[in-house]
Amino acid sequence: MGTRAGIVVTGTEVLTGRVIDRNGPWLAEQLRQLGVDVGHVVVVGDRTEDLQAALTFLTGTGVGLIITSGGLGPTADDLTAEVVGSFQGRPSAPDPALERRIADIVERLMARRGWKADPEATAAGVRKQAQVPAGATVLAPVGTAPGLVVPPAEGRTGPTVLVLPGPPAELQGMWTAAVTSEPVERAIAGREELRQQTVRLWGTLEAQLAATMREHEAELAGLEITTCLREGELEIVTRFAPSAQPAYDRFGALLAETYGDTLFSTGPTLDDLVAQGFAARGLTVATAESCTGGLLAGRLTERAGSSEWVLGGVVAYANSAKKELLDVPAAVLEEHGAVSAEVAVALADGARARFGADVGVGITGVAGPGGGTAEKPVGTVHICVAGPDGRQARALRLPGSRRVVRDRSVTMAMHLLRAMLVGGPPA
Repeated sequence: MGTRAGIVVTGTEVLTGRVIDRNGPWLAEQLRQLGVDVGHVVVVGDRTEDLQAALTFLTGTGVGLIITSGGLGPTADDLTAEVVGSFQGRPSAPDPALERRIADIVERLMARRGWKADPEATAAGVRKQAQVPAGATVLAPVGTAPGLVVPPAEGRTGPTVLVLPGPPAELQGMWTAAVTSEPVERAIAGREELRQQTVRLWGTLEAQLAATMREHEAELAGLEITTCLREGELEIVTRFAPSAQPAYDRFGALLAETYGDTLFSTGPTLDDLVAQGFAARGLTVATAESCTGGLLAGRLTERAGSSEWVLGGVVAYANSAKKELLDVPAAVLEEHGAVSAEVAVALADGARARFGADVGVGITGVAGPGGGTAEKPVGTVHICVAGPDGRQARALRLPGSRRVVRDRSVTMAMHLLRAMLVGGPPA
């Protein structure tokens, strides 16, 4: 491949898992679309020596561009601009025009939110954010922090470093200006198109796919194939240069021929397919959830525009809620218990009737870690989807933690919806 880049995500809160890294994956995909391959995403805490070590490591891999995210705020642990400037041999100094610009932004922000702060402390923070390495290109702030493009000092070799803020909205808002700046364009001038295709299988094990790929290894030259098994879905992502398109066409045909009974997508995600199915068929849905506590409704409504097909949902944890809100017959609960196929059907029918929806989904189970019995151990889940063409139901025995059981249950419900709406392999 052509130009390569490395990414450094800074922040002890990210390193320790208190905040999920959203910038690294987003940047990697944006770079791929530009034809720039990412070799490494490194996460470091708010320590000077660790950031320096990450920059040294990535420089040693031969990348043309390093992107950092985070560490541009006004507090003492925001060290990125200073460390990058020093690493590139460009000492930092205050930029008076930038300082005035940031001060105006901060003043407007405080006035809008009604905040009060010590003027001297505020001025010190603004002054810190206006420190610019000599010769760096300043990217206009989206929030209060400017971005920076810092090439190596004259006489030095190495990658250009693009310094971006940590808040994802600010980083993404600055991206176009960053990649169209002259120093970044120069750093990635050798980029080539990098194509990527995704195939999704439902119910195929990685070991099965691995055996198929070994048999056809000679035909797959030039393809970078990665697989990920997640909640029963096997995602196959292939990256390749345009010259390897014939090899990918052969691979795609091989997957369709060998796994046609489990292949449900050649691109769109499961959630995309369900949303597209509801929109295309003009159907509506309502949910009735017990053990999943509203996770299915949350997943269905996560995307914009879902109000067109999602009418509502009920979290019916107690038997009284199942009876009073969803009309689950008391006799069914007494005879079969709350965790049963019969109650899942009654929940789906109840949701459909309560909201006047075309489709109803019912989920009931034992998520754990307690509450299981010999007859119905932890991980026992019953799901029913009731629609215009009848019902589809599944009884599951799911291993894993409470979170895993709940998440897998929602995924199975989504696949039942996908199969009903758009077809493909059964859930």
